[in-house]
Amino acid sequence: MITFLIRAAIFVVSAAVGLIVADLILPGFHIDWSDWWGFALAVLIFAVIQSVLAPWVFKITRRHAAPLLGGIGIISTFIAIVIVVLIPNAGIGISQPLAWVLAPVIVWVITALATWLLPMVFLKRQVAQRRAD
Repeated sequence: MITFLIRAAIFVVSAAVGLIVADLILPGFHIDWSDWWGFALAVLIFAVIQSVLAPWVFKITRRHAAPLLGGIGIISTFIAIVIVVLIPNAGIGISQPLAWVLAPVIVWVITALATWLLPMVFLKRQVAQRRAD
């Protein structure tokens, strides 16, 4: 259970970092920092949607468009970003076409790296303890 919570926290934090990086480097991608609660809510919604969509998109893609299987993460990230942008008062907006294309890539790369590398750092002790037992 603790491992699941650590992985969930890593994913939520990595999603927040990905969205913040997109805000910092992409013109046309905006986070409204005056409403931090809206941003926090948007990050949580994004993480939940991303977690639910990835297996669903995988299933649909495997059945109907197998060559797209490698892009599942980016596709589900794009869909999650679209949904979060459409939520009123979420504090995230996209105003340029290039930002619509690059934001999912940036957020996906950051979340993919974080969810791959950070568990090794944070769960290393638990793995060593389980092996010792």
